[in-house]
Amino acid sequence: MTLDKFDLAILRALSTNGRISHVELGRQVGLSPTACARRQQALEEAGVIAGYQAEIAPAKLGLTTTVVVRITLEKQSEEALARFEEAVRKCPSIVRCLLMSGSDDYTVTVLARDIADYERIHKMQLSRLPGVARLQSSFAMRAVINRAIPIEAL
Repeated sequence: MTLDKFDLAILRALSTNGRISHVELGRQVGLSPTACARRQQALEEAGVIAGYQAEIAPAKLGLTTTVVVRITLEKQSEEALARFEEAVRKCPSIVRCLLMSGSDDYTVTVLARDIADYERIHKMQLSRLPGVARLQSSFAMRAVINRAIPIEAL
């Protein structure tokens, strides 16, 4: 799908406010509400817009500790990767998992209430993941940047 300036403007607006009305969206991008609705639907159908979700503040729910865990597997076969990834999907404390290049096989982000809660997650979930050879945990002190996709760079 080729994106024009209106599509990019719609994406920019939706990335900061997924609940914006088509009337307001049209005002911001210079199109009619109907044209915006059609374009938004086309972006959804093309998979450019993958979904909508609320941005929830973890700390307001008591999840004040963010841990980045670098994971090395014993083997990197397709079967080992598939087993690991299937198990990771079942861990509710893991909010992000990335397959990496380099010395680490995966990097996961875990949200926990505190260090004691993370220790429980480490013992009960992470250390039981199949094929794990090494876990290295780093605690985030604070978020510096947490932004939407840089539409302006396209």
